[in-house]
Amino acid sequence: MLSGLMNFLRACFRPRSDRCVFTSPDAVGRQEGLLWYKDIGQHINGEFSMAVVQANNLLEDQSQLESGSLSSYESGPYGTFVGVYDGHGGPETSCYVNDHLFQHLKRFTTEQQSMSVDVIQKAYQATEEGFLSIVTKQWPMKPQIAAVGSCCLVGVICNETLYIANLGDSRAVLGRVVRATGEVLAIQLSAEHNASLESVRRELFSLHPDDPQIVVLKHNVWRVKGLIQVSRSIGDVYLKRPEFNREPLYSKFRLREPMKRPILSSDPSISVHELRPHDQFVIFASDGLWEHLSNQEAVDIVQKHPRCGSARRLMKAALQEAAKKREMRYSDLKKIDRGVRRHFHDDITVIVVFLDSNLVSRASSVKAPNISVRGGGINLPLNTLAPCATPIEAGNT
Repeated sequence: MLSGLMNFLRACFRPRSDRCVFTSPDAVGRQEGLLWYKDIGQHINGEFSMAVVQANNLLEDQSQLESGSLSSYESGPYGTFVGVYDGHGGPETSCYVNDHLFQHLKRFTTEQQSMSVDVIQKAYQATEEGFLSIVTKQWPMKPQIAAVGSCCLVGVICNETLYIANLGDSRAVLGRVVRATGEVLAIQLSAEHNASLESVRRELFSLHPDDPQIVVLKHNVWRVKGLIQVSRSIGDVYLKRPEFNREPLYSKFRLREPMKRPILSSDPSISVHELRPHDQFVIFASDGLWEHLSNQEAVDIVQKHPRCGSARRLMKAALQEAAKKREMRYSDLKKIDRGVRRHFHDDITVIVVFLDSNLVSRASSVKAPNISVRGGGINLPLNTLAPCATPIEAGNT
């Protein structure tokens, strides 16, 4: 019992040697080939580590960490916002979410003067409506934008509470110390919306009882209407609005029968968690990581090593597993260029947010400087990219 208590205390009060301080060049992250990383940084509730590896020709993952005031007022409330946006069909939607979701959240927090589930829901809906207006404007010149979408995972830490909101199949996993043994358990906090899950297929069949083809097994993969794996997203308006499911959209995206009701949803699953001292850290990552690592494997990697470089360490473990599955060396996988790399693994984004219980308990009322970091990628000539605002910190596509 005593040894278990000592392990618990050791996990709660990790030595300062776990931490590393970088000189100014690393304040905005570093790029090594297709890997961008920020090994350690400070947010209002503790420390964080970020990493992004690109596989697609254009990076479709976007991500951000915002810390400080969560409203337009300097008086707060204060906290930390984390977003992981896994795009599909192109980078346009994930770029749009990266530029607008947090701004909408600040606007609704300002109006209600507090953080809440309602604030987060309204921010998601405003982002969906904003992207729909972009599609409407661009449809005559660029109809394929109707088939671009993004998963959307958000974490908000405010008033000793952690809100998790999700659309799609990115995932947030908490590392929590068990007092009796000192071990750190993985607890999944996010609900996923992927047709590979039986619960999601049941939900789709219940929402569309008159459509036996609402979910189709295609090449051993369950897909909604045989087209897409996720059942909830931002964008993908070709499966939400019938006026965008017609020519000149590519025929492979067009449904054979009229759309009677929206097939995909933009309503996030939101959960609320009261933070406790034994809650150590949260791993936010796109499905590219979870394809290769289990929840507990990821938590073990973070717990058993220094905080500095945690996200990059998770990234390496996932890529080593991806290489192993293809019977190749990790060193050879790293030499493969973007575009071709997508045949071996997806774009992967990882943000590890460490929770300092002393900071969490006072952060919502103590004024703190605003911090803004965005995950980076390979920059291409501007005319090849969807419009993305210039990030405050770090590279972007």
